[in-house]
Amino acid sequence: MKKVLCSLFLMASFVLNANAATTTTTKTNTYVPSDRVETVGKQIISKNNLPTVTFKVTETAASNADIATTNVLYINKQDLNYTGNDNEVAAVIAQEFGAVINSSATKNKAFANLTTAIAGNVTSENLQNAAALANTLSKTSMSTKQQMNADVTGCDLMIAAGYNPLAMIVVLGKMDGSVMEAISGTPANIKRTMNIYDYLSYNYPSKVTAGYGCKEYKNFVAYIEPTIKERNSNSKKLAKFKKEQAKLKLQRSKDLAKYKATGGTTGWDASYTILQNLMNSSETK
Repeated sequence: MKKVLCSLFLMASFVLNANAATTTTTKTNTYVPSDRVETVGKQIISKNNLPTVTFKVTETAASNADIATTNVLYINKQDLNYTGNDNEVAAVIAQEFGAVINSSATKNKAFANLTTAIAGNVTSENLQNAAALANTLSKTSMSTKQQMNADVTGCDLMIAAGYNPLAMIVVLGKMDGSVMEAISGTPANIKRTMNIYDYLSYNYPSKVTAGYGCKEYKNFVAYIEPTIKERNSNSKKLAKFKKEQAKLKLQRSKDLAKYKATGGTTGWDASYTILQNLMNSSETK
C-alpha cells in the first residue's frame, strides 16, 4: 500500500511540475509589441541622437505632423500586430520617424491647410472645386514615393540603433497589399520592399548578406532573385541602379542631419504654423 501511495505521489509531483514548466514557458514566450514600443523607441532616439519624444500607441492611425510642438510620436497598434520581435517593432517606429524626418506628414498637413484657405477665399467655383479636391488628396495616406523615402530613412535609423533593417521588409510583407497585387499574386507592398532591399544591398551590403531568419523573408528573396540577376547582368541598368542609390543615400543623410540640427523642426513645420495662425486669425474676424 505504501509503495502504491509513494508511486501516486511521485506521479502527481511529476504532472504538477510538468504543468508548471509549461505555464512558465508560455508566459516567457508571449511577446506583446505595444509593451516594447517605449524601450525600442528610446533606443532609436538615443543611438541616432534624435530629439526626445514621448511614444503613444493608438488604436487607429494618427498623424505625426504636429510632433515638433507636441513631442509625441503616435504608433498605430494595428501596425504593431504585424510584428513579433524587437527588430520588427523597431521597423514600425523607425518608419514613422522616417516620415517625420523627411517632413512628409507636415508637408501634407501644410498643403491641406493651404488648400482649405484657398477654397474659403476665392470666388471662382472651379478654383474652389480644385482646392477641395487637392485638400482631400492631401489628407489621404502618404504617396508611395513618400513612403519609400520614409522606409529607407527608417532603415538608417534601425542600423544605427543596432536593429536588423531587413525586418522592415518582413513587416511590410505581412501587411495588406493593393488589390492589383492580390490579383496578380505579387507579394504585398512589393514596390516598397524592393526599394528597401535595393537601398540596403547597395549602401549596407553586409546587412543583406547576414539575412533575416524567417520564412517571409526567404520567400521574398526567392521572388525577387530573377529581377536582381537580370539587373546585375545588364551593365546599363546596374550603373543606373548604383547612381540612384548613391543619390538616395545622400538625400536621406541630408534630411536626417537637418532634422537633428534644428532640434526636430523643419521648414514645413514653420509653414504649417504660419498657415494655422492665418486660418485662426481669419476665423476670429
